[in-house]
Amino acid sequence: MDDGPGQGRLRFTVLGPVRAWRGETPLATGSPQQRALLAALLLRGGRTATAPELVDALWGDAPPHAALAALRTYASRLRKALGDDAAALVSESGGYAVRSADGRPLDLDLDQAEQYAAEAEKAKAAGDRGRARALLDASLTLWDGEPLAGLAGPYADTQRTRLDEWRLSLVETRLELDLEVGSHAEAVSELTALTAAHPLRERLRELLMLALYRSGRQAEALAVYADTRRLLADELGVDPCASLAELQHRILRADPDLDAPPAVSDGPDAADHIIVRPQQLPATVADFTGRDAFVAELGEQLATAEGSVMAVSALTGIGGVGKTTLAVHVAHAAREHFPDGQLYVDLQGAGHTPSEPEAVLGAFLRALGTADSSIPDGLEERSALYRSTLAGRRVLALLDNARDAAQIRPLLPGAEGCAALITSRARLIDLAGAHLIDLDVMSPEEALTLFTRIVGKERVTCERQAAMAVVGACGFLPLAIRIAASRLAARRTWTVSILASKLADERRRLDELRAGDLAVKATFELGYGQLEPHQARAFRLLGLADGPDLSLAAAAALLDMDIESAEDLVESLVDASLLESAAPGRYRFHDLVRLYARSCAERDEHPPTERDAALSRLLDFYLATAARVYLLERPGDRLVDHMEPTNYPGLDVTDRTTALEWLFSEAGCLLSCAKQSHTKGALRRAADLLMLTKDLAESGAYALQYEQANMSLLAAARELDDQHAQARIHTALTYARTLAGRLDEADENAKHAMLLGVATNDPFSSSYAPNDRGIIAGEQGRHADAEEYLCQALIAFRADDNKQSEASALCNLSRVHLDTGRVDSAIRLAEQGVAIYRQIGATRRLANGMYALGVAFTLAQRLTDAAQQFNEALVIFRDSRQRFWEGMTYFRLAEVELAAHRPAQAANHAEQALGTLRVTGGELWRANALTALGRALNGVGHIGRARVCWQEALAIYERLGSTESAKVQQLLSVVSAA
Repeated sequence: MDDGPGQGRLRFTVLGPVRAWRGETPLATGSPQQRALLAALLLRGGRTATAPELVDALWGDAPPHAALAALRTYASRLRKALGDDAAALVSESGGYAVRSADGRPLDLDLDQAEQYAAEAEKAKAAGDRGRARALLDASLTLWDGEPLAGLAGPYADTQRTRLDEWRLSLVETRLELDLEVGSHAEAVSELTALTAAHPLRERLRELLMLALYRSGRQAEALAVYADTRRLLADELGVDPCASLAELQHRILRADPDLDAPPAVSDGPDAADHIIVRPQQLPATVADFTGRDAFVAELGEQLATAEGSVMAVSALTGIGGVGKTTLAVHVAHAAREHFPDGQLYVDLQGAGHTPSEPEAVLGAFLRALGTADSSIPDGLEERSALYRSTLAGRRVLALLDNARDAAQIRPLLPGAEGCAALITSRARLIDLAGAHLIDLDVMSPEEALTLFTRIVGKERVTCERQAAMAVVGACGFLPLAIRIAASRLAARRTWTVSILASKLADERRRLDELRAGDLAVKATFELGYGQLEPHQARAFRLLGLADGPDLSLAAAAALLDMDIESAEDLVESLVDASLLESAAPGRYRFHDLVRLYARSCAERDEHPPTERDAALSRLLDFYLATAARVYLLERPGDRLVDHMEPTNYPGLDVTDRTTALEWLFSEAGCLLSCAKQSHTKGALRRAADLLMLTKDLAESGAYALQYEQANMSLLAAARELDDQHAQARIHTALTYARTLAGRLDEADENAKHAMLLGVATNDPFSSSYAPNDRGIIAGEQGRHADAEEYLCQALIAFRADDNKQSEASALCNLSRVHLDTGRVDSAIRLAEQGVAIYRQIGATRRLANGMYALGVAFTLAQRLTDAAQQFNEALVIFRDSRQRFWEGMTYFRLAEVELAAHRPAQAANHAEQALGTLRVTGGELWRANALTALGRALNGVGHIGRARVCWQEALAIYERLGSTESAKVQQLLSVVSAA
């Protein structure tokens, strides 16, 4: 009786992951324990298993306290999963069984495989070797990896061992038949792989020796025997079996009976072509997740194959990104367009011995019904027959794990109505007419969904943040997520947080991402093993850098190569899907691939000092380029003259626009480089790099990362007792924390910088530190201290002939004079600073001088002059991406408008100041902007909003212990009184 519309018969698989389907619809069979119960019942062929038997099967000698209750729960959940077929899970006599409700045998892949094997044995006994081989191939096609994959428990272990042994015996029988009919050449590669996987299995080695001998490779055949004898002696202390020793003697004397048999007929109809519709697709996963856009795109592409030219689609991406899973899912969905069958082959392209197209074509032709005696020798002849066989048919070929286009071309169907779906780690850009798709990692939402489906909603819901940390640590790579989730699902005592903490350690992360025969590290190892030596070296060295990505110039520095050669080499890694092209001229690693590259560097890079040398070149590259950028922005500054020497050149940056573009595009990379340069030989250069790039702290966008890099280096400098480096790092931290408004912390850093700078005779730190302390003292109202420090800095800058810093100190001293009522001298000092800036051509620093002069003009009530200075400075700050100073200038313009009694215009400037400083400035500067905004709002009658601004500003001032709090309290009291 046919199934109704949209229905399908219940079917199960155990020759791989334990799964259930209704028709083509996968059913969710739940946790590993539930699947273990289902497997234990399926393998009993419909017989009832008692509860004690099942408890023993699932838990062995260590059942949980409530084992029977757990068993009943699993059974109940399985019934729910079976839905309309729940009656198939029968409860009787205190136990359970799985039986077809209609009385027919269960649709189980193992039963089908056993039936094929039994029929093959009969065909072999009758002398029909061609049919026997086809039936064995059909039986072996039903296997989908390790049987009962992912299931624990003594019963599953025992059955897995039994099924693995049976499969191997089937393979041996089929290989014996291959040799009997003269297919020894095709058998060599398969036997080589099998003996490597099962080195102590003597029958496989005997077959390999015979296949090699018949292929004219006598020396290799004898080498197999010698290797076998050595291995058995070392491992077991025994000699090879008698049949293996006898075969060696026969090969040595060139026994003519060992020669390849002549072409024989397998019966009167052996040459006839039998129409067969192969169904070779592996099973799709029940928990397939996301990839909707790719599924739709590939499905549409395959659908166009019907009645038109052959469609070819190629999926590429790094190992573990889910290429095969997606391709198999799409292929199943497209089966209706290919009623004449679906072919599948794993081309082993990521391994050391990729499948030979000639051998693959032989297997495809047999699967399509071609008798062995009709399959010609030679690649071209087989390819031609393959295309002829497919003429007029609609067949889909899924060519999985291809090495390159050359391996693929002979396997393309070529006929209208046929299609090829290809997966490969290499980008098959030379495969003419192919629709190429680069598969990236999952989105965070897709990753979390996949993780939840495997682990269970109830465990993830209460620890969502930890679950996001897990999938983030997996780099959103499907294979890594599946492994991590499977480990958690198999460990009921673990929480998601425990798994997240295990994966948080980068040094152990790749080792943690292993479950059974699945391992992220092993997947990457396959791709790495295919690289040429110069590519492997580049892969290792590029992985050493900590930054979010790498420019081509930075990559060339790491590799110690010219730009053109480096580009060719790096692009070859992109084509191998081991590196990603983030943008033109920029490259990045997937997080897990980077960890693997570093482990390869630690293991394979010889001498080990080359790792330090590569990072040293990268640091020098950033340092030399940053020095050129710094001098363009600060002509007349002497920092570069007091810098540690470099041994690797930087980029030739010649104009301000290019310089700024480089600085901000490389910000994350160079700060990461500085942060990881904590060895004795690199520490001082890293400190210099941070001083040269302090504009990043001014921009706001990189302020936190800039401070973190300094803190990391400071810890290293203290550990190495490098006072010179400490002095410069404290100087950089002073600057960053002053901008953040954390003046007490900044002053503490400046104090250390000053003492250490003098102790180490560092003209840079010993002059900059008093300048910084003067700025801080002025902001804190300690005017006498401020003037003393700034005068000391001025003397030091002049002694060092540091014109740019001299101008800075004059402008800072101007502010102290203003705060102490010396307005005229404050204006003169600021004008002197501006004049020096103009003299040395310091365009950008000129804006700081104009800012200082604008403040002085404001207090002198020269409001038009003040506004002019601020507006000109504002343009420069915007062009230079100095968001902090842009916000501070808006604040000063608001003060000008308030002094001119134009509160509406003042409110506009204060709003812009506050919006900018909320992102880039510290609390102190935001409080200043809030105070000005409150005054402006009060001036236009918005008293309620003004009060809110002042209350927020007061809270900040009081938290910081600022003297400005008294002024704000007075403003609030006036409003309240009114």
